[in-house]
Amino acid sequence: MSTSVEADELERCILDLLHEGLDDAAIARRLGVGHRTVQRRVRGLMERWQVVGRVALGARAQEFGLLKRSDRAA
Repeated sequence: MSTSVEADELERCILDLLHEGLDDAAIARRLGVGHRTVQRRVRGLMERWQVVGRVALGARAQEFGLLKRSDRAA
């Protein structure tokens, strides 16, 4: 399996907000980008990291060390 671990700044922000439980529309509002931009970036990450679904995407981001530390992890 050959996957690129890289994620740009917008993708990292999207991943962090997904991890916080926000939906695409809320993420778009928070970041000041379009709803479709968020959808396209999430889909692109899933394709690049060869995962199906947002839970798997979050797990892969965690595995790659791309998520900010959160107080939610107790």
